[in-house]
Amino acid sequence: MKKKTVHIISHSHWDREWYLPLERHKMKLLDLIDTNMELFDKDPGFYSFHLDGQTIVLDDYLEIRPEKREELLRHVREGHFRVGPFYILQDEFLTSGEANVRNLQTGIREAKAYGNLTKVGYFPDAFGNAGQMPQLLTQAGMEAVAFGRGVKPVGFNNELKEGGEYESAYSEMQWQSPDGTKLLGILFANWYCNGMEIPVDEKEAKAYWEERLAKAEMFASTDELLFMNGCDHQPVQKDLSAAIETARRLYPDIEFVHSNFEDYVKKVQAEAGEKLSTVKGELTSQETDGWYTLVNTCSSHVTLKRQNRRNEVALERVSEPLAVFAAENGKEYPHDRFNYAWKILMQNHPHDSICGCSVDQVNKEIEVRFDRSTEIAHTLSEDASAYVADLTDTSVFEKYGENAVPFVVFNTTGDERTGKVTVVLDAKRDYNKWLWDGRRDMKAWELPEYVVVDSEGNVQKATVEDADVKFGYDLPDDKFRQPYMTRQVKVSLFAEKLPALGYRIYALVPAEAAGTAGKGSNIASDDRHLENEFLKVAINDDGTLNVLDKQTGKTYEGLGYFEDTLDAGNEYIYFCPKGNPAIVTKGTKAEIKLVENTDFAASVEVTNVLTVPVSADDQLKEEQEGLVEFMKRTCGRNSETTQIVLHTTITLEKDSRSVRFVTEFDNTAKDHRIRVVAPTGISCTHHYADSVFEVVNRPNEHSKLWENPCKCEHQQSFVGLNDEKGGMLIANIGLYEYEILPEEKNALAVTILRSVGELGDWGVFPTELSQQLRHITAEYEMTFFAGDLVESNSFRSAYQFQVPYTVAQTKVHAGTLPAEKSWLTWEGERMMFSNLKEKAEGTDRMARFVNCSGEPTVLRIKKDASFETLYFSNILEEEVRPETANADGWYEIPVRGFEIVTVGMR
Repeated sequence: MKKKTVHIISHSHWDREWYLPLERHKMKLLDLIDTNMELFDKDPGFYSFHLDGQTIVLDDYLEIRPEKREELLRHVREGHFRVGPFYILQDEFLTSGEANVRNLQTGIREAKAYGNLTKVGYFPDAFGNAGQMPQLLTQAGMEAVAFGRGVKPVGFNNELKEGGEYESAYSEMQWQSPDGTKLLGILFANWYCNGMEIPVDEKEAKAYWEERLAKAEMFASTDELLFMNGCDHQPVQKDLSAAIETARRLYPDIEFVHSNFEDYVKKVQAEAGEKLSTVKGELTSQETDGWYTLVNTCSSHVTLKRQNRRNEVALERVSEPLAVFAAENGKEYPHDRFNYAWKILMQNHPHDSICGCSVDQVNKEIEVRFDRSTEIAHTLSEDASAYVADLTDTSVFEKYGENAVPFVVFNTTGDERTGKVTVVLDAKRDYNKWLWDGRRDMKAWELPEYVVVDSEGNVQKATVEDADVKFGYDLPDDKFRQPYMTRQVKVSLFAEKLPALGYRIYALVPAEAAGTAGKGSNIASDDRHLENEFLKVAINDDGTLNVLDKQTGKTYEGLGYFEDTLDAGNEYIYFCPKGNPAIVTKGTKAEIKLVENTDFAASVEVTNVLTVPVSADDQLKEEQEGLVEFMKRTCGRNSETTQIVLHTTITLEKDSRSVRFVTEFDNTAKDHRIRVVAPTGISCTHHYADSVFEVVNRPNEHSKLWENPCKCEHQQSFVGLNDEKGGMLIANIGLYEYEILPEEKNALAVTILRSVGELGDWGVFPTELSQQLRHITAEYEMTFFAGDLVESNSFRSAYQFQVPYTVAQTKVHAGTLPAEKSWLTWEGERMMFSNLKEKAEGTDRMARFVNCSGEPTVLRIKKDASFETLYFSNILEEEVRPETANADGWYEIPVRGFEIVTVGMR
């Protein structure tokens, strides 16, 4: 008869920063690594230690102890330290698909450089798991995935809930992505500390093992039982070998081994056979009471969330494609700079960091790291776009004289694009005078009346405004800095059908030399009514919108009111005690003012005032300091009030199916949440939300097991819903939390601020910065469409919304590049373009796409002169198979439903 085997895996779940700041945790990390290396050399029974699935812990250690490098590498090579496959343990839902890929690429690359790679995906404490993870991990060569949350019947700390039903009959299962990819999943059914602090004393050990063996056997599908020896930041158990010997004496019929994930996984794979259940898609603990899903971390520190999305977009959707454009024309692709910028960004992506559930010092450092990474991204995009702009042939503008100012508008998204581009250009520079006399002379220069023309001389729809005199400087490659004074103009240009992944040249020229553009009807007829080819917008007295979608005939009413509620929760969890009604702007008087009106765009500024309590009442502080569990708090709101003045700019552009919103306000209150609410009036049972390489179809109503009054969900770029005629979606920039409100006509409620005063979880950790007493900016867009959100490809506009146009000013000159160009021509129904970059090792172009539908489709890529061959790849950019172009010069690649496709071009 086969013995049961107890696999004891030593580890320490290493949150890089959390209830202690980064540097304090680093000091503890030194001791952890040093103690392990001492044990490896002195104790033959202590064989391995799992370094939490992330390679950054080794980087952190060697940054302080570089002299230990060879000793550390030896222990990795010998399999003592188990490292990778990630660079950091991210929150999957708050990091983009590309960021999840770069995390794997970086972690695997570094683990191999250190000398070993653990081929097990590892999410011990992720706050839910994205549905496409099995596909991503399988493409990266992983053999299994271990995780702590997301599958019922578990609740807080994975305790079995009475009356709960199993999604999986065992703690081992097959986890399946929407595309059909399956990967062995290991759930920490008794959490990742079920084998911590194993006693050496026989009496204590007997009681310990009797309890814990029973719990493990309750869930295990095989005779291979997993025990995780460690917990959060826990020092290594130095007497583990002795504890294991005690267990062997007590239980001679059980084999106790100091194990590792690779050995454990192989045993489970060999024994589990066909008995394992298949769990499909995202794992978010929806079949629980809903109190500890931790989804409200999506709205903690909203300013950091906004920085994160802008940082990700600046790297993956702007600077990397631009760097490819430049590299295709002779400029070296800056791999090292991109790796550096990505690593700084990813250092903000551990779950306690990006989730905003840490002490104030941590969140201050996060903000600085975002600034650092974003500055690198902007520098790289400026360099690449200027390089390409200087290669374009702008000599066509010579005829307009010395005052012609050429510029290039780039579209770095994967789809053709039409919209308003706003840029500040230098109409004239003076390098000889840049002190006071230079400013005086530049101010006296008579600014010509300008228009914008394209390369064929067609005057474009645009406005040009004087933007005053500014100081500037160049940093040439071959000489000292060059300061100057410049007279600037602000240009708003309506750019039509900009080529995908490409550019078009324009020029600012004197009106007398070019003529004028044809003038159409203005978008706004007055300060309450906006209209274009697709939408008719009426603004109500309270600032909400009624929108008629001309294509479907559907009218949406009362869109965009604001709701404020008490938040007596913490950085992890929103909670409003009963008896504290919401305060809304619906039905109140708003100030409405027309601020822009042309034939291609109109904007109205709506000012709403929320009069709200300054904070919760004094009882909340007592409940926090008394560690009263958040859902048992009964506090109310303060009798003193403050006014929060919300300024919302509402914009409608020509040829657009979207209404754009920018809401700004100074938050002067504590302990509250603000959401923007859009009642859709759409009758349906399910909705769509953007996730990691997936457009998820989720039910509007939660499980019957759900008890939490808050039913918020994760999103990335958008959330939307439709009936058989059509619907609407709300796109966002860094607003990761939403809720469907069935009782409010299936309203979409998007959180734009959550203000709380404590970390939460296991102790008393006040966090004043999480009150967000600062200026808040929220950007979002309502898009109206016919048919199904996915089948109509309407989701693509939401991805474009997050990506800014890039503009590079240049001079009149000859060049090798044409007036308009695209670097990648592709087609694919229901496909989403994700990224264009250069291969990590080499010069091949790598492009990634995902099928956002469950239906198969075909990705078609046009062969052009910039590449000779195309091949199918995985996310690690390894060639899987070559592709062959058809007679018409198109590569046609069959794509499964929800498949993530990476192609290489050389």
